[in-house]
Amino acid sequence: MKIAILSRNPKLYSTKRLVEAGKQKGHEVIVVDHTKCQIEIEKKRPKVFYNGEYLTDIDAIIPRIGASVTFYGTAVVRQFEMMKVFSAVESQALVRSRDKLRSLQILSRAGVGLPKTIFTDYSKDVEHLVNSIGGAPVVIKLLEGTQGLGVILAETTNAAHSVIEAFNGLKVRVIAQQFIEEAGGADLRAFIVDGVVVGAMKRQGKEGEFRSNLHRGGSASIFELSEDEENTALRAAKAMGLGVAGVDLLQSKNGPLVLEVNSSPGLEGIEAATKKDIAREIIRYVERNV
Repeated sequence: MKIAILSRNPKLYSTKRLVEAGKQKGHEVIVVDHTKCQIEIEKKRPKVFYNGEYLTDIDAIIPRIGASVTFYGTAVVRQFEMMKVFSAVESQALVRSRDKLRSLQILSRAGVGLPKTIFTDYSKDVEHLVNSIGGAPVVIKLLEGTQGLGVILAETTNAAHSVIEAFNGLKVRVIAQQFIEEAGGADLRAFIVDGVVVGAMKRQGKEGEFRSNLHRGGSASIFELSEDEENTALRAAKAMGLGVAGVDLLQSKNGPLVLEVNSSPGLEGIEAATKKDIAREIIRYVERNV
């Protein structure tokens, strides 16, 4: 089988591990920079041109699409799908996962636990907005932030007013979200492949930091999910239509709450914490579907 990893950087840990795992299973694996692909569209003859040749013999793709190139990366994934190539992450699921507001609406409809969230069209009634989610502290997030960037904790009502009004003045869309104090600056990451949790870790933010992202200096350790936490993560991934997903959960007094469902979860943190070969599980998933 010939597998293409859609990645802009072949030196990234996740990309290297997927290439390594694929080759160990006897497959031909190539890395394709999706931003350098040329999409050709005509009646019933979709094509992808890359590095001087048409990619006509690809059996499966594993998208590793960065948030900054979601639009074009998704178009490339869709083109491969039109060519009857299996994708480990479907284009529509990728689009849904990158829209924070849409994701939360989908998860809400599926009955998945969530922190209470408010979104408005630059409302000037900031006081009501803050009160609606239980008052300060309030988490304020850019709709397009990733890896903890664009996430602010407003610890007082005045601070929340100032931050939201500042974003409104800049015409930058944000969501305001209930702060789950009992989580203690930690969250859980459940890594799901083909409807199964193949690994889970607890991420703890560094001292004085409410964001637990490893990119922000947080630490990770292996974690055994409760039945409720596992079921919540699986329901979230299913609702989003993702065969490969990283589901981030908060432990609250009201049970597990989903923070985000990631369609291109990194492998380095989860493999280091769990000592499991997650890349091989993704290759097995591809094998089962091709």
